[in-house]
Amino acid sequence: MRTRSRRSKGRPRSSAAIAVQLAARARGAPSAARLRRFARAAAGRGARLTIRIVAEAEARRLNRAYRRRGYAPNVLAFAYGRAPLSGDIVLCHPAIAREARAQGRSLAAHYAHLLVHGVLHLRGRGHARAAQAARMRREEARILRRLGFADPYAVE
Repeated sequence: MRTRSRRSKGRPRSSAAIAVQLAARARGAPSAARLRRFARAAAGRGARLTIRIVAEAEARRLNRAYRRRGYAPNVLAFAYGRAPLSGDIVLCHPAIAREARAQGRSLAAHYAHLLVHGVLHLRGRGHARAAQAARMRREEARILRRLGFADPYAVE
């Protein structure tokens, strides 16, 4: 499958190197510049990330190969060895769009949440235990608030 890279023009590069790859149609997805902004909010300085937006087939293939699960997840995060905050974040556009509609959230808000979630995984955060999950939810909510989005875990 052919991949297009999206770069914003005319803006100076920050200390974080964040590439955005579009490997699937992603109608309504945030721009590459906005995706980078979401990732930077969670990653901080010096991050080296690739954000890849994919279709369900690729997400399912990656999930099966690396997690032994046979479905297309909304987000996958792959760390690059021991390098400080380096890795790939794979976002499945069809899954994200479906979930955003079902939850009554904007597509941008759901992308921001899942991108922040993926970056936090690359930073070593987890949610296997209840205490870890609560800490991660609080951190996600704090970062999303700074980006102008509501707490995705708040019950209305």
